[in-house]
Amino acid sequence: MAALAACLRPARSPNTANTGAPHAVTGGVRWVLRIEGLALLAAATAAYAQQGFGWGRFVLFFLAPDLTFAAYLLGPRWGAAAYNAAHSTVGPLLLGGAALAVGSAPLLMAALIGLAHTGFDRAVGYGLKYASGFGDTHLGQNGR
Repeated sequence: MAALAACLRPARSPNTANTGAPHAVTGGVRWVLRIEGLALLAAATAAYAQQGFGWGRFVLFFLAPDLTFAAYLLGPRWGAAAYNAAHSTVGPLLLGGAALAVGSAPLLMAALIGLAHTGFDRAVGYGLKYASGFGDTHLGQNGR
């Protein structure tokens, strides 16, 4: 559990060479990560469709992980930690594994929506956040 907490903890030391974001990937690697996000979105959405879950729920809950933005009211470190916890693939993958193990359709639905959301965010350039500011992500500055 400590290892997971360490992975989700936002970095403190800025290294803003090239991107303005601390420790951001650049060049071809950045595009590979964004394409992976698109693939994750497509795979999770296809799996959701294959399960026959309702699209109304997909639309309703697709942006739910973004409610973590409210944690930025407590400061950038809290905001980044909350955002990263909700936008990591680890949680939905563990939830999906548990859903398959116990045969829970609602848990599987939540896992697939979570993975689709994370894939979408990565595909459009919203990466995991650094404590230096909302716009500083592992994929560079948001929106670039």
